[in-house]
Amino acid sequence: MRPSLLPVAALAGLAGLVAGTLPAHADTEPPHIVVKDGKTQPTFSFADAIREKVFVETDVDSDGDGKRDRVSVYITRPKETDGRLKVASILEGSPYFAGTQDPPYHPADVTDYPRLAPWTPPPGPPGATSYSRVYYDNYFVSRGYAVLAADTLGTGDSDGCPTAVGPNETNGMKSVVEWLTGKATAYDANGREVRASWSTGNVGMAGKSYDGTLPLATAATRVRGLKTVVSISGVSNWYDEYRANGGVVAPDGWEGEDLDLHAKAVLTRRDPAVCAPVMHDLEKKMDRVTGDYNRTWDERNFAESAPHFQASVFMTSGLADWNVKPIQMSLLWDGLKKAGVDRKLWIHQAAHDEPLDVRQSVWLETLNLWFAHELYDVRNDIMRQPRVDLERTPGNWETHKDWPDASARPVRLGLSSAGLGKHGNGTAQIVDDPSRRAEDLAADPGSADPNRLVYLTPELTKATKLSGTAQIKLRASLDGRSPYLSAVLIDYGTDERVSGFVPTSDRWCYGDSIPSDEGCRTVRKYTTGVSPFKIVTRGWTDVRNRDSIWRSTPVKAGKEYTFTWPMQPYDYVFKKGHRIGLMLLATDHAYTLRYPAGTKVKVDLHDTTLTLPLTP
Repeated sequence: MRPSLLPVAALAGLAGLVAGTLPAHADTEPPHIVVKDGKTQPTFSFADAIREKVFVETDVDSDGDGKRDRVSVYITRPKETDGRLKVASILEGSPYFAGTQDPPYHPADVTDYPRLAPWTPPPGPPGATSYSRVYYDNYFVSRGYAVLAADTLGTGDSDGCPTAVGPNETNGMKSVVEWLTGKATAYDANGREVRASWSTGNVGMAGKSYDGTLPLATAATRVRGLKTVVSISGVSNWYDEYRANGGVVAPDGWEGEDLDLHAKAVLTRRDPAVCAPVMHDLEKKMDRVTGDYNRTWDERNFAESAPHFQASVFMTSGLADWNVKPIQMSLLWDGLKKAGVDRKLWIHQAAHDEPLDVRQSVWLETLNLWFAHELYDVRNDIMRQPRVDLERTPGNWETHKDWPDASARPVRLGLSSAGLGKHGNGTAQIVDDPSRRAEDLAADPGSADPNRLVYLTPELTKATKLSGTAQIKLRASLDGRSPYLSAVLIDYGTDERVSGFVPTSDRWCYGDSIPSDEGCRTVRKYTTGVSPFKIVTRGWTDVRNRDSIWRSTPVKAGKEYTFTWPMQPYDYVFKKGHRIGLMLLATDHAYTLRYPAGTKVKVDLHDTTLTLPLTP
C-alpha cells in the first residue's frame, strides 16, 4: 500500500464532523483533511477557494508553429493550499468548455464511394469558455481536493489541434498530470512559471463521453501520479465507435459523423485555420471508403492497452446508450480483467447519461469512497464491495462479482421455417432496401417481407437472461452493391418498458454553489410505455472484411461464404411467455452506410446459427 499522503493523519475511524457543523480551524491546529466512515468530509470553503488558470507546456507541436503546445488548465483548490495544506487532484480534460462548431456531416447514402465532406475552418471560437459544466468541484473541493478543468489541445484557450484523442491530445493530459507531480512546467498568463506546490502528486481523472475517453488514453501512457480514472460512457476503442467489423457505422442518431468530424466540431481555439492541414490529414487516414482498421485507429485503441494500466478504473455504461455503444464498456472491462487491474463497473438503464442523474447521491458517495481510497489511501471497504452494480429495472439495482454473469453459457440456435431452434434447414433470401428502418421491419414478424428475415423461439417457459455477447454465423451469398450484413436481436412480447430518461421540473442540490457555478441540477426520471417488442441488441459486418478488419477482400457475386460477427454485448432478461427473435437484413438504416437498393442476400439456413450467452 502507498504511504498516506494526508497532511495530518485523519484516516477512517477517526472522529470527523459532518457538513454544516464544522467550526473554523483552531489557530493551533493546521488545516487538514477530515475523514469519517471512509469518506473525506466537507471542511473547506468552496466560496473562498483559490481559482486560477495556468498553461501547462507539452512535448508536442501539433499546430506546427515551432513552439510546444500548451494546455489551458483552470484550477479550483481550497484557500488553505496557499499555506501548508497539500491536496490530491481530480482532473477533467474536455474539448467542450468553449462550445462546439457545426461542420458538415459525411453522406450516409453511397452513390459511388463516400466522398469527404467539404470543410473550411471556422472563423473562431463560438463563445466564451465556461468551466461550470464540471460538477466535481462543487462536491469535492470542500472535501479536500483540487479540481482541474483542462481544455484539450485545439480547444478553448489551449494551443495545438484537436485529433479525437490522438497522441497529441493524450500528451496534453499526460503533461498536466506530470505538472501535478513536479515533472512538467506551467506558466501564468504573464509567462511566469507556476509550480503546483500544493499538490500531493496523486491524481485522478474523471469525465463523461469524450471527457471519459481522455482518462483511458492517459492511463495507457502509464504516467506516474495518475492513480485512478473514472470513465463515464468513455470510448475505449475509437474504431468500434465509428466502424464495426470493417463496416462504416455511425453512433446512434448521428449518421455521417466520423472521427474527423468530431475533431472539427471541437476546433474552438484562436486562429483555427492553422489546424486545417491536421483536419485534412485525419479525414484521409481514417479511411471512410473501405472501413479497414489501420494505424490511425490503432493509436486510439485504449482497450488494447488496458492490461498495462497502472491506474485503477471505475467505469459506467448505459444499456440504452447507442452513441457510445456497449462494446466500449465490454472491451475495456475484459482487458482490465485479464490483467487483474483494480476496477469497478456500474451498468444502468439510461442512455448517454450521467450516473449523477441516474443514482444521485449514491454516485457521489461511492465516488467519495473511491477517491479517498485511491488518492488518500483511506482504508475503507470500496474494494471489498461487489465489483459490478447493475440496474435491472429503473431504480432496482443488483450487485455482481463480475460481468458478464459467470453462469451464462453459450446456447446455439439454428434457423428454419419453424423459427429459432436446435436445427437449421432450408434457404431464404433478403432483397436490401436501405430506406427502411429496423424498427419498422421488426414490427410484424409473422408476415412475409422481402427486405428481412425474422426467426422466433417458441414462447419461453421461464425467464431467461442474456449476459454477454451474442454471435452470428451466416452462410450466404451476395449479389449487389451493398457489402453489409446486419443482425438484430429482439424481445417479442407486449410489456411496459423503459422509453426514455427525461428532465423534470424539479431540481436537487448535490454540492456547494457560487453565483457563477451552481451545485444544483435538474432531476431526471425514467419514462415507460407499453410496446409489443423491444430491440435488445444488434451487430453489423462488412463482408469484404470477413478474413480481417485490417484489409478488404472483394466477394464474388453469387458465391457462398461463411460470415461470422458479434452483436453488441448486452445484459437483458427475456420474460416468461415472451419470444426471442432474430432479424437478419443487409442495411441497418440508422447505423450502416446506405448503398443503392437491390442487393440480394441468399442464406443457407443449414449452416447459419445464432449463439446466445444465456442463464436461466
